[in-house]
Amino acid sequence: MKFSKFFQYAYLVFAALFLYDGLVNWGKEKAYVSLLLAGLAIFMFFFRRRFAKKYDNKNDSK
Repeated sequence: MKFSKFFQYAYLVFAALFLYDGLVNWGKEKAYVSLLLAGLAIFMFFFRRRFAKKYDNKNDSK
């Protein structure tokens, strides 16, 4: 489970990279794709974190 917690934060790193790329290329069509991927990466971070907490709580109750 420790390995999957690392990947939660990898989503934030990718979100920061896509956000930077989107801001650098602002006004081009590529910027919108980068900003969309940044939003998706942030969503995936919170989704994976919530799912991991549910999984940990399920294992603790047994």
